[in-house]
Amino acid sequence: MAYLVFARKYRPQTFDQVVQQNHVTQTLANSITSGRVAHAILFAGPRGTGKTTIARVLAKAMNCEQGPAATPCNQCKSCLDITSGSASDVIEIDGASNNGVDHIRELRENIRYMPAHSPYKIYIIDEVHMLSIPAFNALLKTLEEPPAHVMFLFATTEPAKIPITILSRCQRHDLRRIDIESVCGHMEMICNQENVKITQESLLQIAREGGGSMRDALSLLDQLIACTSGEVTHERVLEILGAVDRSVIFQCSQALLQGDMVACLTVIDDIYGRGLDMRKLYDDLTEHFRNLLIVKVGQQVNQLVDLPTHEIKMMQEQSASVSALHLSQLFDLLFKEEAVMRYASQPRLALESVCIRMSQVAPVLPIDSLIEKLDLLRDEIKGTPKLPDSIGTIGSTNATVSPNDHQAVNAPLPKYNASTTPPPAADWQVKEPKPVSASPRVTDDTPMEQIWLRITQLTEKRHPGLSAHLSHCSIASVKDDRLEIESGVNAFTVKMMQRDKNKADLKKICDEVFGKDMAIIIKDKSQREEKQPQEQPEKRPQNRTAQLQEEALSHPLVMEAVHIFNGEITKVNIL
Repeated sequence: MAYLVFARKYRPQTFDQVVQQNHVTQTLANSITSGRVAHAILFAGPRGTGKTTIARVLAKAMNCEQGPAATPCNQCKSCLDITSGSASDVIEIDGASNNGVDHIRELRENIRYMPAHSPYKIYIIDEVHMLSIPAFNALLKTLEEPPAHVMFLFATTEPAKIPITILSRCQRHDLRRIDIESVCGHMEMICNQENVKITQESLLQIAREGGGSMRDALSLLDQLIACTSGEVTHERVLEILGAVDRSVIFQCSQALLQGDMVACLTVIDDIYGRGLDMRKLYDDLTEHFRNLLIVKVGQQVNQLVDLPTHEIKMMQEQSASVSALHLSQLFDLLFKEEAVMRYASQPRLALESVCIRMSQVAPVLPIDSLIEKLDLLRDEIKGTPKLPDSIGTIGSTNATVSPNDHQAVNAPLPKYNASTTPPPAADWQVKEPKPVSASPRVTDDTPMEQIWLRITQLTEKRHPGLSAHLSHCSIASVKDDRLEIESGVNAFTVKMMQRDKNKADLKKICDEVFGKDMAIIIKDKSQREEKQPQEQPEKRPQNRTAQLQEEALSHPLVMEAVHIFNGEITKVNIL
């Protein structure tokens, strides 16, 4: 007898033996028990997940001599014929090679005949999406109202290609990819029955290469057993499959997280020297960083990451010191360059280019930390850094300063750096702050320039926004309790100064400087000049260009920008 591959030899013969498709098998078993089995059923899902297998088990359950029964006996003539593929009442059709309208017409002619020795004549059409549109149209009426002794079981990997008119006439069941641990468990059972010695690590690698397909995994297991004699070693598995060891993926990702470009390039060079596929390494890295991000977030990890438990723990340790935002940056870079990597003529260089850029990506600072550092920087600029509580009291017993040691007392404060640990209390030398003496009040002999200087200094300290407008003004006159301020720029400054809040703040400062209640009058200097042209003749521009330049220089936004950035206008271009 010819050798049977594992995918055929260990094909499930009952619903209970189907791996990880309980949502489908339980529904079908209940339908058989309650006598509510549909006449047309569609099984959709990825390759190698059990679509045709479930269809054959259902056919045995319906035509079993002990049934219809949810669990076929697998002993009667009907069950044995279906298992061997020689049953006359269960017809399997390949939709890819029998996709014409003539094949469907022939099928419609044959369904009129009663089954030979079974309760039902069952048609199993694999890859049904390959049928042509005319073939589907010819099947419509028969599929909707078939004879009572006929059942249709369809299987497809691409249900989107099936016309909606066909889908609406079928009961649909979607099969899922089989997770790695379930595939490993099934292969381990087969290896025990076949007396094959293989490590759990190798089974995990085979299951990972299978990509959720039980048939693909069993085919790879068949290949490995045929290529080795005795125990199947993990090194032999990696060599035959051309796969990258998981430890290498962890080494490469760790080098990228640490920004160690040399270590990452060394790993790539080693893999390239062994003749492994660079594109496969890129795909593994992309999937690894995606899993790292999900593990870091920590929500529904077991559902979203199809990996064994020990690898998930390793990922948790690897991502512990990295922020989720940084992992998102690296994963986004890998994903965006996937198309470049796929079509690159030199995959190694493309992979190295991506890894170099990943190692140079600086971690993004979280917004909370950024705000904290900005606050510390602001305090340091003001010269009043916030010292940690651990510094303690200045006058501790650990630090003694002699009264005569003026040099030590007058030593400058050490610069405070928020990112480093502060020095001990003994290293901090602080001298008593010098009390600020109050400014003397204005008298009749005080020069007008001195008065204006005091007003502007207080305004800059207490109201920086008001100080920006005040810098374009000057004192016009001081008479008793009346202070006149005029703007030398434009009406915009006057308007801003005359706002209730700005004027109230300015009056409060002037009252403090003069020591009495002052009336503040704000005027526009340009209006006074227009009223007295003979005393101060206005300098009019010589031409249109000069006039536009003057208007640009005196524009409120330009003046504000110059003041804010402490800049200087060097040239004005008229376009």
